[in-house]
Amino acid sequence: MPQVVVTIDGKTYRMACAEGEEQHLEQLAAEFDGRVAEMRGSFGEIGDIRLTVMAGITVTDELSEARRRIAALEAELGETRQAGQAMSGEISAREAEAARLLDAAADSVETILSRLTNV
Repeated sequence: MPQVVVTIDGKTYRMACAEGEEQHLEQLAAEFDGRVAEMRGSFGEIGDIRLTVMAGITVTDELSEARRRIAALEAELGETRQAGQAMSGEISAREAEAARLLDAAADSVETILSRLTNV
């Protein structure tokens, strides 16, 4: 199992990851390190653990909001699909009615034509 060394808030950590996930883990660690640095800039020296916990909670809050938005979008997509299926059924019904009316019109034309040719 590959291992990656990342730096967060000036401290290095050796972490294991799945094969091929090394770069992704490094990117995640760099993003989190940026969050910690950003918070340190906003709050100053409030303690390493507290700062890391605050950054973790902030990221978790953003993840929670993203999950909520995804759930709302999935629900909206489901409603849109249902509306599309209903429309498709309506279109099929209208096409069938149009075909029936065309058949009836064709029958009427044939009847009229038959009467005209028999006169």
